[in-house]
Amino acid sequence: MVIEGKRLLAFNSNDYLGLANHPELKKAFIAGAEKWGVGSGSAHLVTGHTTAHHQLEEELAAFTGREKALLFSSGYMANLAMVTALIEKNGHVFEDRLNHASLIDAGHLAAAKMHRYQHADVASLQRMFDRVESPNKMIVTDGVFSMDGDIAPLKQLSQVAQDNDALLAVDDAHGFGVLGETGAGSIEQAGLSSRQVPVIMGTLGKAMGCAGAFIAADEVVIETLIQKARSYIYTTAQPAAIAVATSAALKLLETEAWRRQHLASLVERFKQGASQLGLSLMPSPTAIQPLLAGSSQRAIAWAEQLRQRGILVTAIRPPTVPKDTARLRITLSAAHTEEQVDRLLQALGQLNRDEANA
Repeated sequence: MVIEGKRLLAFNSNDYLGLANHPELKKAFIAGAEKWGVGSGSAHLVTGHTTAHHQLEEELAAFTGREKALLFSSGYMANLAMVTALIEKNGHVFEDRLNHASLIDAGHLAAAKMHRYQHADVASLQRMFDRVESPNKMIVTDGVFSMDGDIAPLKQLSQVAQDNDALLAVDDAHGFGVLGETGAGSIEQAGLSSRQVPVIMGTLGKAMGCAGAFIAADEVVIETLIQKARSYIYTTAQPAAIAVATSAALKLLETEAWRRQHLASLVERFKQGASQLGLSLMPSPTAIQPLLAGSSQRAIAWAEQLRQRGILVTAIRPPTVPKDTARLRITLSAAHTEEQVDRLLQALGQLNRDEANA
């Protein structure tokens, strides 16, 4: 990236597969704009829904192994819909404490009581269920937690959902396109079926390199969202050109497995190098590799020193993360090379030495 005239090597993008600037996506986007124009002009249920949108929904449903998929303008809008439309009044929503802000907001907006269990703690969740008697219950979790990079215990959560007759919905924004044998996400990686995880939300602006989001589920769930989800009904549809570009991205996801493999090798290279340098990485098997600083001041200082060395990494501070867990949120991409990862490690090693000698 070039910021204020200075070239910086960025390690803070969610473009995990390096598709955002792919020539095939650019070509598809231009063709889509030539055919459909720049804006959709209206909501999906008025005149904003085109055959390009419909085709992409069918492709996403097939790819995720669900009956239907529904497109949204953003992941935030999709999460609001997923929770508020699928839980009834006087129901109960159970959310991981480290869920994305959009899921937390959705829980507060829903006409139901929200419970927040300890992060990735299935026993904590079960204790909450033991105190609740209701036929209307829903468990909501990130698949990959965006600030920590760890993966939710989906198999155990699925079992708890089945044991307590609750609906399980997973926000797989940071897993879709990256994890699993085909890139279908954390649910595929966990080996879970659509019956075990009935509702999945995926974003299209991260690994897919485009914009927007989708929810995939069975036909009853999708029809419920169409009828009840205010963040679907009352907002302008994403441009059809975006849908055309996303279809192209999905084809690349299915045919270029080397992108996921290369990313996985970079993650392993970075983790091994960080371990050799004695860096305090948080435990994460994904492209999100947080380097714990503790204080906000330390995280900001680290980010500035890296920037002076030509590397861009964002300092993440409270309230985005809990108190005393400020960090550098390092993200890797298939667009990176091994040499660039080594350059990052060298800069971090020098930062570490400078701090030790201060």
